[in-house]
Amino acid sequence: MRELSEQEHFWRGDFGDQYVARNQGKSLIAANLALFAKALARTDHIESLLELGTNTGNNLQALHRLLPGCALQGVEINASAHAQAQALEIADIWLGSLFDFPRERTWQLTLSKGVLIHLAPKLLPAAYEQLYELSHRYILICEYYSPVPVEVTYRGNSGKLFKRDFAGEMLERYPDLQLLDYGFSYHRDRQFPTDDINWFLLEKRP
Repeated sequence: MRELSEQEHFWRGDFGDQYVARNQGKSLIAANLALFAKALARTDHIESLLELGTNTGNNLQALHRLLPGCALQGVEINASAHAQAQALEIADIWLGSLFDFPRERTWQLTLSKGVLIHLAPKLLPAAYEQLYELSHRYILICEYYSPVPVEVTYRGNSGKLFKRDFAGEMLERYPDLQLLDYGFSYHRDRQFPTDDINWFLLEKRP
């Protein structure tokens, strides 16, 4: 079997469980709904969607309401988060690392939201490959942006939070990708505050 990385062990263990307990509530789902409504406005009839790093399903709950006819799939490494997401009964949630998720089919859209930032830089090429290979048409990246790579201490932990131009790196890596749309969600938004997330909608050229 493949040896899990430090980050994978970190999120599968106690810290991941603590993250699950902190990130709950209807306000999160409402903010996600507002973000996804903007981010997906230029897509066309999304009928299947795969989220890499589902956690408890806050994103999938918003997407289920926004895209009621869309078949949703999630991937989650933390057992507690996986159980909560699966219990929602709105998506099939696969328990395990996003790096081990099998490429047996493709989805119309693949999604990463607050996941790439927690991966060590050396793991990013494999994560980009999963997002790309599992997508039939669209890729949506919602992460912290920085024009140059930087590391940020995360709740007293080093090596667990990174900012960079994830979308730009994917555009350079895969020439058939094009930037379809992008935007920013601000923590001071009076109605739908989020955690200062930049989103980028990419599309594979036919």
